[in-house]
Amino acid sequence: MLVKLKTLFRTAYNFFNRIRLKNTDVTLIASNCNGCCILHDLGLKFNSPFVNLWVEPSDFIKLCENLKDYLQYDLVFITPAEKEITYPVALLKDIKLYFQHYSSEEEASLAWNRRKGRINFDNLYFLFTDRDGCTKQNLLDFDQLNLKHKAVLCHKPYPDIESAVYIKGFESESCVGMCMRYRSRFSIRKYYDDFDYVAWFNQT
Repeated sequence: MLVKLKTLFRTAYNFFNRIRLKNTDVTLIASNCNGCCILHDLGLKFNSPFVNLWVEPSDFIKLCENLKDYLQYDLVFITPAEKEITYPVALLKDIKLYFQHYSSEEEASLAWNRRKGRINFDNLYFLFTDRDGCTKQNLLDFDQLNLKHKAVLCHKPYPDIESAVYIKGFESESCVGMCMRYRSRFSIRKYYDDFDYVAWFNQT
């Protein structure tokens, strides 16, 4: 019963966010799965190949700085050095992409190329997080990128970083946790709901 009620109220929460959303043809370049989960909540099409994968912080910053250049290259799948990684990993020139939620190289490649063709370069949004070994310098470097719409989800406030979005609940940790998770078994709010992503997308 609790799960059904929670699902019902979350559906209503997402419904009102979808009503608020005016800019629906966005392309979200995200460093991990927060991006695709937000798009799913808003009922938006995946107009980006950066779905169900993650990118290391320094690589993500390079990618954001030179997106069009990097997207000219084909994926080259590699055998990861880490034995625990059993999902596809590919190089995009010198950037490593971890296709964590794909079962095969073929599946990852097909999804990548299909969604790459949908990118709207006139309506780009860049979403980063302070996970996966992210340093303060990474945050500063991201903040300095000449991008119209950028945000980074952080585990604590950073008054000196304009693009930082403080996600409460991870202050005792070294980074944010899984922001797409619910705050508690009773809450309908996810951690990333601290970020008003609807208002962000509406800033065209």
